[in-house]
Amino acid sequence: MYFFTADEHYGHFNAIRHSNRPFNTIEEMDDKIIANHNEVVKDNDFVIHLGDFTLKDKFSAMAYINRLNGSNIFLRGSHDKWMDKTYHEIWEKTINGQKIVACHYAMRVWAASHYNSWHIYGHSHGRLKSEGKSYDVGVDNNNFYPVSFDQLKEIMACKPDNINLLKRN
Repeated sequence: MYFFTADEHYGHFNAIRHSNRPFNTIEEMDDKIIANHNEVVKDNDFVIHLGDFTLKDKFSAMAYINRLNGSNIFLRGSHDKWMDKTYHEIWEKTINGQKIVACHYAMRVWAASHYNSWHIYGHSHGRLKSEGKSYDVGVDNNNFYPVSFDQLKEIMACKPDNINLLKRN
């Protein structure tokens, strides 16, 4: 099973204030996001983190990663100073016949968007209206839980086609 998430901001107190998160301390926020993650993600699942995992150093990032279930894949966001240049900004995969393009930032068009591929993103903390088959998988937009591929299928089924969809005759 695949899960997607973004903008955890582990160890970042200002995320509580700037995103109006319902936590009093960093520890409370971190523990809740980790508990929610581990509630739904099992050890054999894959989790794609679409950036802003933590502003802290690599040692601190590894301490958070070691508390998370699943195989975790990380994309670079705007607050990921712990990542070196080997981390990518875009992840593309076809799952059960559905192409998905993941990036920390929202895009107007993306790879195969003209064929109704899906785009998932973070960065906006639930404040940006999605267009077509795109969706903010950030924790602030999803009750501090990662979003499963099955949940994405349900969400995307209710969304309009991408604006640049090629009409076939």
